Amino acid sequence: MPEQSASPQVTPRSLIVTLYGAYGRGFEGPVPVAELIRLLAPAGVDAPSVRSSVSRLKRRGLLEPGRTGAGAAGYALSAQARQLLDDGDLRIYPRAEPDGSDGWLLAVFSVPESERAKRHVLRSRLAGLGFGTAAPGVWIAPARLHEETRHTLDRLRLSEYVDLFRGEHLGFAATAASVGRWWDLPAIAAAHEGFLALAEPVLRSWERRAATPPGDAYRDYLLVLDAWRHLPYLDPGLPPDLLPPDWPGLRSSHTFHTLHTRLHRAGAAFVHAGGH
Repeated sequence: MPEQSASPQVTPRSLIVTLYGAYGRGFEGPVPVAELIRLLAPAGVDAPSVRSSVSRLKRRGLLEPGRTGAGAAGYALSAQARQLLDDGDLRIYPRAEPDGSDGWLLAVFSVPESERAKRHVLRSRLAGLGFGTAAPGVWIAPARLHEETRHTLDRLRLSEYVDLFRGEHLGFAATAASVGRWWDLPAIAAAHEGFLALAEPVLRSWERRAATPPGDAYRDYLLVLDAWRHLPYLDPGLPPDLLPPDWPGLRSSHTFHTLHTRLHRAGAAFVHAGGH
């Protein structure tokens, strides 16, 4: 088993979301807290941290309390959480390489000064979806993010402040040069390099192994997925011909998808060994 430590960004709450995203929609009914404690232990999360993180996710409306068939207290995904995870699947898991053929999505917004707190939330959410900034109040992203953007703005009751447009870039600067102004490409590249520093040693270790033990596969997959799942939001998947040479995002995507293919199914055996 490769000795891998969690990245600095790893938190118990993030790992619980990652667990539910990877395997939780296959659970039948609420998951007992004791089972969540078992499933987070391989990642080094103790029982008190699991309980406090579950409480926070409950307050955020992502987990709902309930009872298992045996009468034990547990937690299930809310409808809101399922929508978030379904949208996330389109980003996180294997997909066709973007080619830019569907054009660009523009989000143009105006928020009254009396509601400037919403302006901050709106900017934060658009940035969190991977939008770049084309001009003040004008944000841009690949057009394929349209549905997820609509879901997010509707859920946050921000859609009344935004107009969405689909189009193409006609100049005057070259699109590749403009992309460098719209997004902080060096910061995105650094995030990919950080992921690779974690994931490539894991991949090399598994390439030396013939078997795929479920417990080992689960622990490595949970940590790698938790590190990876934020990247497709920081990097919205820009067409390769608009990116600098030797863009590390291509290598990090290949690394994650290779590990996903090797580890995800084996990890499920460990998850469901507890009765789910």
